Amino acid sequence: MTVLLFTGALLGTMALGLPIAFALLVTSGALMWQLGAFDWQLIALQMINGADSFPLLAVPFFLLAGEAMNAGGLSQRLVSFCMALVGHRRGGLGYVAVIAAILLASLSGSAVADTAALAAMLIPVMRKAGYDLPRSAGLIAAGGIIAPVIPPSIGYIVFGVAGGVSISRLFMAGIVPGVMMGLALAATWWLVSRNSDAAVLPRRSWREAGRSMIDATLALVLPVIIVGGLKAGVFTPTEAAVVAAVYAICIGMFVYRELTPAALYGCFLSAIRTSAAVMFLVAAASASAYLIAIASIPQDIAAMLAPLRDDKILLMAAMMLLVVIVGTALDFIPTILILTPVLMPLVKSAGIDPVYFGVLFIMNNAIGLITPPVGTVLNVVSAVGRIELGAVIRGVTPFLIAQLLVLALLVIWPALVLVPARWFY
Repeated sequence: MTVLLFTGALLGTMALGLPIAFALLVTSGALMWQLGAFDWQLIALQMINGADSFPLLAVPFFLLAGEAMNAGGLSQRLVSFCMALVGHRRGGLGYVAVIAAILLASLSGSAVADTAALAAMLIPVMRKAGYDLPRSAGLIAAGGIIAPVIPPSIGYIVFGVAGGVSISRLFMAGIVPGVMMGLALAATWWLVSRNSDAAVLPRRSWREAGRSMIDATLALVLPVIIVGGLKAGVFTPTEAAVVAAVYAICIGMFVYRELTPAALYGCFLSAIRTSAAVMFLVAAASASAYLIAIASIPQDIAAMLAPLRDDKILLMAAMMLLVVIVGTALDFIPTILILTPVLMPLVKSAGIDPVYFGVLFIMNNAIGLITPPVGTVLNVVSAVGRIELGAVIRGVTPFLIAQLLVLALLVIWPALVLVPARWFY
């Protein structure tokens, strides 16, 4: 009964058009009413406690770092470097998109920001070269969702706080799965574009390629600093976010000199707006998570999945299927905040490594960003590239299937996540 009340109240308020944060608060009120202990002061207290978290300070700083990288020229230089490497091959701009997506993901944890940057830089070039636009847009969208999987990732920060899991370990464990997603996209692009008659870009000379690499070196150094600093214990994920933001601002303003004071103000404003939305969601979800625990909803879900508890692979498959279904209707952060307090008790009771579950959970939620009807990243590519949304959905389908196959592979063989994670950490 409690599970039905929670689901019905949440879906009902969302269907009425209420923003998800407010829908969570209304759902919290409904749970309190059902428990016979209605008290708005308790909800306010839980919201304050949920938002009062030091690790969450990393969110605005990583967002600021991503904005500064795009405005300061770091992202553009990475794309130029990738074009110098593989742009001359058949279908080369597709491989440029994949490599650039991985590199940008290692700089910024935002799928929307990375996708917008890639689409703005590559779609006009692909259009001019005669590439299939829906397929190209689909590839860029699928590449953009690598950002939440490869560190630094805002998704890992939110999940780590909500689920009580080490954010540093999540960062380290996400490196190999993120690269696997990129390799799957490259293989799929080769299959769908091997007969393409799109124009091939001229090969860059060794001097031009070297100049592009030197120009992009300062951008390429940042992920090494972040991952190396975390592995060596030099700084925490929150401190790494500050380092990334300061580094991106300094390089953009004083080295590349493309980040003007006016542009920097815009970066701060955009980061503040997004951070405010994320933090309000976190606060509302914290109140909801508290009442979910009080109402014993995790125990009810565990009882439903009890027959699968003895088989970790089947249990993980069932939970991943649930996340896929929810991800078609909810956005990235809300899905994390709603499902984490529901699923984590089941994960721990079944003896599944929380870091392993967290990586697959975030990957699954990232895939939800290119799953219609919501598909936030699909809308970004459609708007930036000026391509009809229906065409983008058709174009992303083979790449969506490839990402789901990678997810299934990681469910079947957990060692693909856990073994590299132990080495990195």
